[in-house]
Amino acid sequence: MNATSMAALPPANERGPARAWAAVERFAFAPASAAPLAVLRIGLASVLLVQAAMVAPALFELYGRSGILQGPLLDALGRPGPVRLGWLIDRLAPLGIGEAPILVAVGASYVLALVALLAGWHTRMAAAGAWLTHLMLMMTADSTNYGADQFANIFLFYLLWMPAGAALSLDRRLGRAPAGPTSAARLSLRVVQLHLCVVYLMSGVGKALGEQWWNGDAIWRTLNMPEYRQYDFTWLAYHPWLAVGAGWMVLLIECGYPLMIWPRRTRRLWVAATVALHAGIAVFMGLVVFGAIMAVLTIAAFGVRADPPDPRSPRRTRLAAAPLPALPSSRLARSRTG
Repeated sequence: MNATSMAALPPANERGPARAWAAVERFAFAPASAAPLAVLRIGLASVLLVQAAMVAPALFELYGRSGILQGPLLDALGRPGPVRLGWLIDRLAPLGIGEAPILVAVGASYVLALVALLAGWHTRMAAAGAWLTHLMLMMTADSTNYGADQFANIFLFYLLWMPAGAALSLDRRLGRAPAGPTSAARLSLRVVQLHLCVVYLMSGVGKALGEQWWNGDAIWRTLNMPEYRQYDFTWLAYHPWLAVGAGWMVLLIECGYPLMIWPRRTRRLWVAATVALHAGIAVFMGLVVFGAIMAVLTIAAFGVRADPPDPRSPRRTRLAAAPLPALPSSRLARSRTG
């Protein structure tokens, strides 16, 4: 190394921070494909449309003031704030608009927004409409909410800001979304990934602090509680080691999620294990929507390739350098003569 090249190098005490910042930039802003965000958009919208079809027959019973929770009781048990159906009904009542058409209009708007989100048509506006109507329904019937609704609303809000319409969408087909990898797609994907890592770590640590997940009691109670019981698992009393092993497996998957989901060697295994965990929740506890949403989140965040193909990879180099097969002499002669 000559004196000129040595003079161009930064001082030794500045190289470490510069390399660290370069690593942060690569992690958070290196251009990435929008395919994982598209899978998140399509998967989440599909699950929520199925949930909407399940809830539609009970729309008035769940959200109307003459339903299961009647009159002021529904408003009292709902979350305070203007984003509630009761607030909207009160404001439109002087105009002669009754409760029934408002419920139908909000429900139809929610479904149409989800359909547009699924297709990737005006994706940001569709995400905004789906998030707002979902929030309104969720805040109105707060007593019916559980983890699936919370996660759905959070990630609908994320989709409002993410370039989720840049792949597998009508917006992309119509030229309204940019093509190719972008830094915004990478940053959006990192937000989803880090959010899931925090969620699983906190859930796993919270379970590990108690004894019920170590001694199998949590598995036993979950499978045999009347509100979750789908099959007869009383036979586990004769094989307690199965419940203990299942509890330990849940702890391993959730506590190991933020550690094992990042390395390439263990990523596929942890994605498969997490999806299997939520498939078990759906089958054995009946929480189909929750299990499907959580499976979609992990598949989109870590199961879909985001890095653009490397043109310097050995396989692409071999394909580019491979000679074209020679034409037989007879075919070559015919091609020359026309």
